[in-house]
Amino acid sequence: MSCYISKYKSPLGKITMASDNGEGIIGLWIEGQKYFASTLGDDFSENKDLEVFHKTNEWLDSYFAGKDPQLTLPLILKGSEFRKKIWEALLDIPYGKLTTYSEIAKNYEKLTGKKTSPRAVGGAVGHNPISIIIPCHRVVGAKGSLTGYAGGIDKKTWLLEHENASMEGLFVPIVN
Repeated sequence: MSCYISKYKSPLGKITMASDNGEGIIGLWIEGQKYFASTLGDDFSENKDLEVFHKTNEWLDSYFAGKDPQLTLPLILKGSEFRKKIWEALLDIPYGKLTTYSEIAKNYEKLTGKKTSPRAVGGAVGHNPISIIIPCHRVVGAKGSLTGYAGGIDKKTWLLEHENASMEGLFVPIVN
């Protein structure tokens, strides 16, 4: 299977978008982030003319202009069933709002009847292949810790401030 990529210049740096066959987005990564291009594979080429990339550019333009993009993008989630459920849950976090890994774990248990830990949720959130659009940056630790963003804490903070999220009580953990 061949994949396609396109680049987008953002205030956070270069963003690479990926599509499997032009039907949907399978990845969106900020250059240098952990797990960069994790769903891409080795067989890809650049193609800026795909409709899905034009729509994603519109979404990103709107987002970086300070708006809550209302455009729905076709997303193709590639991962385990657990990870897909967690990523789908992230899509329900409203623009500019925050939730915790614990809350997502509780909601997952209510939805599936299966118990999971905030740590397992954190692992899934950290491997989110479609950054920004699937808003993993809106998840914080139970006590307000700004932790676990594959793009880096500085980018997570920038995204939350950009969305005018309440930063009260949030902090960057000290790493020993």
